[in-house]
This record gives sequence, C-alpha cells and structure tokens, in this order.
Amino acid sequence: MSTKIRKAVFPVGGLGTRFLPATKSMPKEMLPVVDKPLIQYAVEEAKQAGIEEFIFVTGRGKTAIEDHFDHSYELHDTLMARGKAEAVEAIRDWMPAAGQVAYTRQQEPQGLGHAVWCARNLVGDEPFAVLLADDLILAEQSCLAQMVAAQAAAGGNMVALMDVPARHTSRYGIVSPGAVRDRRVEILGMVEKPDPAEAPSNAAVIGRYILQPEIFRYLEDQDPGAGNEIQLTDALARMIGTVPFHGYRFQGRRFDCGDKVGFLHATIAFALARDDLASDVRAFLAEFAEA
Repeated sequence: MSTKIRKAVFPVGGLGTRFLPATKSMPKEMLPVVDKPLIQYAVEEAKQAGIEEFIFVTGRGKTAIEDHFDHSYELHDTLMARGKAEAVEAIRDWMPAAGQVAYTRQQEPQGLGHAVWCARNLVGDEPFAVLLADDLILAEQSCLAQMVAAQAAAGGNMVALMDVPARHTSRYGIVSPGAVRDRRVEILGMVEKPDPAEAPSNAAVIGRYILQPEIFRYLEDQDPGAGNEIQLTDALARMIGTVPFHGYRFQGRRFDCGDKVGFLHATIAFALARDDLASDVRAFLAEFAEA
C-alpha cells in the first residue's frame, strides 16, 4: 500500500544569476508572476495535492521567503483599518498553518541532489515531494496532485515528464522510457544533461518529484556529476530496480521561469487565465501586435 505524501521540499538556495540585477537583493523565487511570487504558486500547488508540511532548503539572502510565509501584523492591521478585507484575504488565506513550515540551510550551492539531501532530517523516513519553483505549471488540476494520484497506484519514485526538442536535451535529465500505461511511463534509465547525439529519448524530467526516503542513502556519498554538482538524477538512476520508478506525463502547460522568455510567457499566460485581467491583456496584445 502506498504511503500518503505529507511533506514537500522546496530547494530555494540558488543565486538566480540569470535575472540579475533584479535578484541582487531579492530571491529569484520571489519574482512575481502577475501578483504572486513563484514560490507561492509552488506552495499552493503542494497544498492542492494534500501536502501538510513544507520544507524550504534556503541559502544566504533568502530571508524574504521566510517573511513571505509569516504574518505581517502591521500590514494586516493597516489594511483592516482601511476596510480592505479583500486585501487581507490575499495575504492570509493561502498561508500554511503554524508549525507546517520549516527551513534548513544549504551552506554551499552544490546542486539539486545536495539541496534535497540537506532536508533529510526534516523529511525523515517517509516518501516526500520535491517542487522546483522555477517550473511553473498552468493546469486545471495541479501537476503534483495528478502525480500523487498516479503514484498511489504505482508506488516507488515518480517524476514529471514532458517532451522537449532534441536539441534541448543537454538542459535536462532525460529518461529511457519503457512500458506506458495511460500517462504513466516506466523508467528504465536516466542521464543528466546528455548531448543530443547521446540522449536516450527526448522525454525530460521537469521540477516535480515524488521520492522514497531511500534516496538519501544514494545521495550520501556526495559524488559530483554533470556541472560538477551533486545531481538528483544520478541518485535516481542508481535506484532503478530497487523500487518502482515511473514518469508521469502531466496535463497542463509548463513554463521555465528560470529563463527570461519563459518568465514573460508565464506572466502573459497566467494573466490570460484570470477573469479580472484577460480582456484587458488580450486587447493590449492585439494592439501591440498591430503596432
């Protein structure tokens, strides 16, 4: 029987160099898409999937994230005094409850695998999710909620999959796919950022994972991989055959918000998905296209 996924890890220790100078003093995870920071979208997605504990792996200069997931009594009182009840809801209703949020530090930026390993004592001996805030997904049902349902039937490890152009395989972890059942794909092998000529497929792992706690044993040796970083993909590849391992082709559209163009695309798409913004944004786009 599959164990309920209660905990999620959010690696947020990166430097965000592709968005300098905006990220010189602000974490990249706090960049807003329309009116919410990227990290809030990730947390809301996790909540929709039934996550109860939210673990942030942070680094220096990330205190704005901690402040965002805390109460601002001065702001709350000022808004209430001005009769702005809707604004109060906007800063309060999505917040995790007291005791549901924990933080740990990744003192050195040694890669995603290292960031996940840093959360080992907070995760403990149970399966957990990992969400990368850079990967923003627009979907009717959250990507992680889709994966949690699929993983409950399959067990083991599961990663989100999407097809990428062959020329882009060197940007992703790429899987060797096996048997397919609905949207679930058996994974026979994985390689991190392969050259297009050597990639086993164009099925790429994006930033949603459901992992068994045994992953920490495979991350323990701290062996560097691609980019001289400790890669989560390498540890997952070593686990193949020890637990069931599947990819899930989720329903929805993913935006790479670690990339400037992807971030702009996400802002437009999420604005168009809003009833209060769509008509004005659509009119502007039409006007801009004609200019």
